[in-house]
Amino acid sequence: MNTSEDFKNLEQLDEEQLPVAKHKLHDWTHFAGLYAAEHVAATEFVIGATFVALGAKTMDILLGLLIGNILAVFSWTFITSPIAVDTRLSLYTYLNKIAGDSMTKLYNWANVIIFSVISAAMITVSSTAVRFAFNIPAQLDWYPTNLWFVFIVLAVGIVVVSIAIYGFNAVSDFSGVCAPWLFVMFTSGAMVLLPALSIDVLDKTLPSGWNDFINLGNQSIWTGLDSNGEPGIGLIEVIGFAWAANTITHFGLIDMALLRFAKKKSYGLATSTGMMFGHYVAWIAAGIMGAGAAVILGKSIVALDPGDVAYYALGWSGFVIVIVAGWTTAITNLYRAGLAAQAIFVNNSRKKTTLIVGLVTMVIACFPFVFSQILPLLTYAGLLVVPVGAIVFAEHQIFPRIGFTRYWSSYKQLSFSFPAVASWAVGLVFGFGLNAFNVMSFFYLFIPTWIFTILIYTVLASRYGAKEAYLEEIKKDSLQKEQIEKFQELKASQEPEKKRDVSILSKLLKVIAIISLGITLALAVNVLFGSPTEISYIENRETFYTYAFICTVVYFITAYWNLQRGKSKK
Repeated sequence: MNTSEDFKNLEQLDEEQLPVAKHKLHDWTHFAGLYAAEHVAATEFVIGATFVALGAKTMDILLGLLIGNILAVFSWTFITSPIAVDTRLSLYTYLNKIAGDSMTKLYNWANVIIFSVISAAMITVSSTAVRFAFNIPAQLDWYPTNLWFVFIVLAVGIVVVSIAIYGFNAVSDFSGVCAPWLFVMFTSGAMVLLPALSIDVLDKTLPSGWNDFINLGNQSIWTGLDSNGEPGIGLIEVIGFAWAANTITHFGLIDMALLRFAKKKSYGLATSTGMMFGHYVAWIAAGIMGAGAAVILGKSIVALDPGDVAYYALGWSGFVIVIVAGWTTAITNLYRAGLAAQAIFVNNSRKKTTLIVGLVTMVIACFPFVFSQILPLLTYAGLLVVPVGAIVFAEHQIFPRIGFTRYWSSYKQLSFSFPAVASWAVGLVFGFGLNAFNVMSFFYLFIPTWIFTILIYTVLASRYGAKEAYLEEIKKDSLQKEQIEKFQELKASQEPEKKRDVSILSKLLKVIAIISLGITLALAVNVLFGSPTEISYIENRETFYTYAFICTVVYFITAYWNLQRGKSKK
């Protein structure tokens, strides 16, 4: 029988450096909640306005976003999830096995910066709601111009860092609570402000049919003209935008960090909650909310910040949605940044590295430029990491099929893998070169870049040792995996048995939480369909603002209470 003494070498390693243990795997509901919460985010208000500014048409939005987001789900399911479940490692740890320490540290530094800035931008977006509530001037410069805004950013940031340092379970729990409410509020906001648009364009509170709705969209939201009055993007560009929006996490394999906890490879399909409910419904809803708020305020949609849009769509609940939506995305990205930092400073725990990165992120969040530049950052960050995802895909999925040896660089004990570093560099030159010469739509550059990098890496690796057998090293690797599994089984046996919470109070809390969401939706439906005149619409909208906020408070109290009761039973 094995004891802790037999695994002294493994005891010294941080948990994040080992494959995820079997007893710590999660079912699909965890990932459904996680992705729904992360991708129904404060940025959806920004992206909703972006499609308006880019001049998309209504039918292109409705059809293009559907196709593009389905392609994104397939990318997670068939590219990211299989590698994550096979290895049970984050990309940051796995990359070290195939590319050496030098490239891994360089790549991890890039990810620390990327995800810290993304997280900082989300903290800044959340702070716009608090700014609006306290009548603090909008921050339009690249630096903060109000000391109270800085205090608000730091307060919002403390919550993000506090949750992220507790790891995947804390991130998943927080997302699971927020996801249902976020979806209900985005949907409700669109229903509440659609009549305002209809009154302005059609001179009635509700479009009479599908053609009316399309005409409303073409005239007041997605007009087909960009912000300069020129013809805008079409269906192909909308599809590419939706597919490419998360290349950093699926083609770039960053979400190995999350999906390594999945029991099955098919759980990549759980990302559909984020894509269909988040990017599809929320982007469309955000466009409707932004256009409606613009009509009420008499401003252009691109001149509004998330706090403005959310308030006129949802009242005080709007402040909550901007804060919570910003938190859910910021927390997940800060968790990723902490993982990348821990892979660099291997002698420090992930909690410590996440805390340090989080403090730096809070400082960055005080500078509003990170929010205003978030879309270019996401686009270029995706192209930056796609070649690395291609290298990992080639090593893991292609090499065994063509007779090459997986992990050959590790078996040769190389601290610097020339094929990996060179392929990454050449892939970047290729991708950004295509962009510079305007060869094709920027949104699709990740596809040829990914394929090109796979080919380059395969050719170079074949010349540097990937064709060799390494029989002895493979045998040692297999024995080490067995030792890790036994170590994790011992750890699992030492953990207390989890008990399922079936108490009446917990069931009651869950029912109350669900009812509060149902009431919110019912109130929104009443605003949309129960307002025959402009006066009745305004009255119903004010009623929604009041009672939706009460339902929001009730939901979070009961949902969080139920979550804590479930934990106490374990």
